Amino acid sequence: MTYRVELAQTARADIREQARYLRDEVSNSAADRWLAGLGRTLASLATRPLRCPLAAESDKFPRPIREIYHGRRKRGRFRVLFEIREAVVFVLHVRHAARDEIEP
Repeated sequence: MTYRVELAQTARADIREQARYLRDEVSNSAADRWLAGLGRTLASLATRPLRCPLAAESDKFPRPIREIYHGRRKRGRFRVLFEIREAVVFVLHVRHAARDEIEP
């Protein structure tokens, strides 16, 4: 089964904020590489989202919240938090892994 991947406004804002930070503080190419890698991570959710574990805060929400990590280095790891709604993977947030858990 193939899922459609949709981004919530919160996820779009998270992505814009990180890309802006990378462009301002590091380089345009770093932002472009991060966005390209994130695109690959998000695209992987279209085929096998159930492979991803439940997020630690999942029990606080009415639907299961799953997560996949993007980035390899500890300082550059991001949690992509999503839920599966029938044939749609709905991405809720893209947050740095060091940030606190999300709240309902």
